[in-house]
Amino acid sequence: MYTEKNYRSKKALKEDIAAGVKVSYYQPGPFGGNEPRDGTIFLEGPHYPESHKWYAQALVKDGYIVRVK
Repeated sequence: MYTEKNYRSKKALKEDIAAGVKVSYYQPGPFGGNEPRDGTIFLEGPHYPESHKWYAQALVKDGYIVRVK
C-alpha cells in the first residue's frame, strides 16, 4: 500500500505521524478499494514507478495511520 502523500523516506512519514498529521493510505491497481480501516497494514515508498526505498508496518485506526514501525 501507499500513503496519499508520496513520502521520500520512512523517517519523513514518522515525523508527520508524530506531529499529528492525518495520513491516509490506499492500495493501487485492481486490488484497491478494500483497504482495512483498522488494524495492521504494510506500506512501501516512494510511489511507483520509482523504485521502492523504504518499507513499513503501520497500525491504522478509522482510516488513518496512527503508528509506524
